[in-house]
Amino acid sequence: MHGPLSKMRARLGADTEYALVLGDAETPLNPRLGQVLTLRWTGRIFCDACGRETKKSFAQGHCYPCMQKLARCDLCVVKPETCHFAAGTCREPDWGERHCMIPHVVYLANTSGLKVGITRESQLPTRWLDQGATQALPVLGTATRHLAGLVEVALARSHADKTNWRAMLKGGGAPLDLAAAASAALAGIADDLTAIRATHGADAVWPLDNAPLDITYPVTRYPQKIASHNFDKTAAVSGVLEGIKGQYLLFDNGVINLRKFTGYEVELVDTAA
Repeated sequence: MHGPLSKMRARLGADTEYALVLGDAETPLNPRLGQVLTLRWTGRIFCDACGRETKKSFAQGHCYPCMQKLARCDLCVVKPETCHFAAGTCREPDWGERHCMIPHVVYLANTSGLKVGITRESQLPTRWLDQGATQALPVLGTATRHLAGLVEVALARSHADKTNWRAMLKGGGAPLDLAAAASAALAGIADDLTAIRATHGADAVWPLDNAPLDITYPVTRYPQKIASHNFDKTAAVSGVLEGIKGQYLLFDNGVINLRKFTGYEVELVDTAA
């Protein structure tokens, strides 16, 4: 099995269920826990957008021309408060209409501790699984990604908006009372929400009434120390698969973030332990 690497497919279950994606082929990974698994990079990289071969990957799996022209590679994707569509400068307005000018969710999650994040409604719970969250709670709905970004900026004054991936891979944070955390967080940004509604309309932001979601992952042993595998330094990554969390494979000799290597042509080889 080989092909350009994509992020793992993840689905909620008693333990989150993962599949490795190489080109058009998928293989379930949960049954392979405890087995020796080898991933070998062939030395080739393909753009995740246009499919052309490229010597180097940019913006998480793109060739340089696509990175330069595609809206999905703009900084506002990770800093939505700077939304180009809202400013009238989006390079692909049609793409912006489909991906940004639609309802989004502002949420709290427990990854390496409490954090705030945003995502499209259609991306739940995938977004949480990709982050390795053990708990998650949708807090607010917004009419667009730009508005979600404005709310996130307000919440980020008192809440982390990034995951400490090393802590997450050591097991993550202790269970949290997300409902109580959400109530406190909303009280802290009440003036910000009033200002956003005054500028963008009363229906720009609305509260959500959801129960917190608990998420578990297929991990037999968390690493005590984090050593990272990197295809750019070592073409073959091999070891006993001891867990999967977020977009990371946890081997007995290190971890690898598969999403980082989107577009790398990889061969899967499994060997009896």
